[in-house]
Amino acid sequence: MADSGTYPDSKTRFIFITGGVMSGLGKGTATASIGRLIKNHNSKIVVVKCDGYLNVDPGTMNPTEHGEVYVLNDGTEVDMDFGHYERFIGVEGEGEWNITSGKLFSRLIEKERHGDFLGKTIQIIPHAVNEIIDWWLRLRDKYNPDYMLIEIGGTVGDIENSWFIEAAHRLKQRVGKQNIGYIHLTYVPMLYNTGELKTKPAQRDLALVNEQGISPDIVIVRSKYNLNNHLKTKISDSVGINKNRIINGIDMENIYEIPLAFNKQNILHSLEEIFNIKIETDMHEWEQLIDNIRHPEKEITIAICGKYTALHDSYASVIEALNHSGAHLKTKVNIKWIETTDIENGLLKVEDALKGVDGVIVPGGFGLRGIEGKIQIIRYVRENKIPFLGLCLGLQLAVIEFARDVCGLKDANSTEFTEEGKTTEYPIIDILPEQKNIDHKGGTMRLGAYPAVLKQGTIVRELYGREMISERHRHRYEVNPDYHKTLESNGLVLSGMSPDRKLVEFVELPKNVHPYFVATQAHPELKSWFEKPAPLFYGLVKSINENHL
Repeated sequence: MADSGTYPDSKTRFIFITGGVMSGLGKGTATASIGRLIKNHNSKIVVVKCDGYLNVDPGTMNPTEHGEVYVLNDGTEVDMDFGHYERFIGVEGEGEWNITSGKLFSRLIEKERHGDFLGKTIQIIPHAVNEIIDWWLRLRDKYNPDYMLIEIGGTVGDIENSWFIEAAHRLKQRVGKQNIGYIHLTYVPMLYNTGELKTKPAQRDLALVNEQGISPDIVIVRSKYNLNNHLKTKISDSVGINKNRIINGIDMENIYEIPLAFNKQNILHSLEEIFNIKIETDMHEWEQLIDNIRHPEKEITIAICGKYTALHDSYASVIEALNHSGAHLKTKVNIKWIETTDIENGLLKVEDALKGVDGVIVPGGFGLRGIEGKIQIIRYVRENKIPFLGLCLGLQLAVIEFARDVCGLKDANSTEFTEEGKTTEYPIIDILPEQKNIDHKGGTMRLGAYPAVLKQGTIVRELYGREMISERHRHRYEVNPDYHKTLESNGLVLSGMSPDRKLVEFVELPKNVHPYFVATQAHPELKSWFEKPAPLFYGLVKSINENHL
């Protein structure tokens, strides 16, 4: 049961980020931007995401339903906002930092069945709310951060996040108002028939926030245009704060400019006033990378070939990893989306699909649809020496293509696809033995960070700069060990292996055969940060630039 007493004082400052009017305002990006600004060499930051949905995690959701599933080092499948947190702040998240209503209620029911509530009637207030507060405070006590940023998903007024809002309101009774800052994102639309920005939705939104017990200390106004002083005053009067704490959050072409925009509006000064502390920040390298983006020296086009291309959020981390590499290499990276089902069905020829393309990525995915189209693309880029990067499923398909067209195993395939009606004499890709009797889909894959040993003299060893590395995974199928020697004897380099040498983690073709043909069973895009790009993506962009010379 929740402790009704007061927790000991600590150095931790809590910053809550909420949103209203409508979803999709960019709370995750705002949270990440604020986190980057308060980050310095001495500060420790924990970022918590509270999601109202009743799923335990987004792992079983279709990417078109919820966007990309982000995987942490510990194997927890979490909301894609954690990608923003890590890419901006450079902090590696933990599974317990993502609190869903599914997790919350499961924990409450487990406690009730265990008898922890001594026969009491279990209710949202106080039991669910106290459980949330206790969760936050356990994280505080465990990690002892200087700042704990807590983003509450959805919009204020949604039933499914109301218990999180109430907990945010009540926390100040446990830690003191002086240790809490509330930041709220709202929306100001433009009426194009009159050319006016209308603040009334924001005013109504802020009134609702106040009704739920949260008085925002800072308001970030999302809009296509900056608010003038008159409109800022209208909003500040409605919420009772200084207009200097009304921050313009206009649409930006590049999300990595957002921290700089907030900084120019003195958001850190407002936080210093709220917490009565001095906050140091260093954005020099960040500013240099933004300058590289604004003034690129090269421009390239990379094709992302998948089956979820209608929703680009399905590949959010892949896109960002390319952006990070482009920023460091002063290269503008354009993306061409190729729906591989169209190639598979004969609606699009590979050579037409790849016209004007400088490099190709085949990302991860599940299921049979579009597979043969991807294999056709991989064969084309291998034979025509177009720089290629395969991710997870992309590695498996690169191995299948190589087995079929180089090793002569014409029927080579994955048992994932044979389960869907295909047959194969050569199961070059097979399911993990421990996964063959699955009762539940969620959390049954090889998830999270796994080590790999990189082979001396290979492209990947050169890019990572060390022998032992770790990348995150999300998959069930592996390159069948029975075929390792066949692949190697025909020229495919197994350039990264698990420490016990049973599992293939990286493959490549030698540089004298192909300028850049690299694939990994992992998802290196999940560890790419703006200030530290993923090595394989960096290598892809770099090889394309060198190819252009």
